[in-house]
Amino acid sequence: MPNRVDQYAIGIDIGGTGTKYGLVNHRGDISYRGSNIRTNEYDDVNDFVDDLYKELKPSIDAVGIENIKGIGVGAPNGNVYTGTIDFAPNLPWRGVIPLAKMISDKFGLPCSLTNDANAAAVGEMMYGAARGMRDFIVITLGTGVGSGIVSNGMLIYGHDGFAGELGHTIIRPGGRKHEGTGAHGSLESYASATGIVLTAKEMLQQTDKPTLLRNYPLEQIDSKLVYECAMQGDEIAQEVYRFTGQILGESLANFIMFSSPEAIILFGGVIKAGSLILDPTKEHMEKNLLNIFQNKVKLVLSELKEADAAILGASALVWEKREV
Repeated sequence: MPNRVDQYAIGIDIGGTGTKYGLVNHRGDISYRGSNIRTNEYDDVNDFVDDLYKELKPSIDAVGIENIKGIGVGAPNGNVYTGTIDFAPNLPWRGVIPLAKMISDKFGLPCSLTNDANAAAVGEMMYGAARGMRDFIVITLGTGVGSGIVSNGMLIYGHDGFAGELGHTIIRPGGRKHEGTGAHGSLESYASATGIVLTAKEMLQQTDKPTLLRNYPLEQIDSKLVYECAMQGDEIAQEVYRFTGQILGESLANFIMFSSPEAIILFGGVIKAGSLILDPTKEHMEKNLLNIFQNKVKLVLSELKEADAAILGASALVWEKREV
């Protein structure tokens, strides 16, 4: 029998556009990776599972199926208790999809499934910045805002499997409308890459100050452009990040007073702005904490490579000890 490091887990990350997958050992070494599956091209989930199997079968045969402990899947609206994807708005399959069972039946291996942000938290605990920690929160800042909360060494799933949607908490009551949910004032509508673009456009309309952003049509402004202008010293672009950091910091203060984590780990494209967003985030986080929480919680960046993080997070579900 192989020892633990000779065993493998398959990690699968299902996104609205593409699906990434890989074969990972217990140390987090990825011996095979792929991303040839375009999720949005599969109207029938059965065809999706069939092609996923075809992509992974050569690597499974290479190491021997007896040396693979299982499959972990991170997916939008993934329910860890039922193994289903429930009404995911950005996937082509409607309703409740029993994906874990479908994958398990096709591959002949046990399959665990949860949402992508929870998978990221397990990945950080297994391979990344949260190794050795028992209480922490992972916040993913990309197109949206995701989160995974670990308390006393266990990921918090809640009674129905959907706990930890911190991105959809209301932090500006009556504020900006979130087009996907219809909610007003949610964290995701401000602190995501999408939110940064909306803030930039609002600031352009609210001030006559000169800015590099005015050199571009409104429809061409994206988060990358805002970042590039901010790095060139543009005051409006830098103010976008200061405002975003303020809202994120205020929100993190609430999350800290709820669960008292050892650290908050930030991950995703938005944090590439570095001190432009991290400094105001830290300032407003500390400013809004009760003194018993101040200067106790580390604000750290993910240690997982962005290109590998989704696969590592999903594969870590296989090794996770979980009580359900």
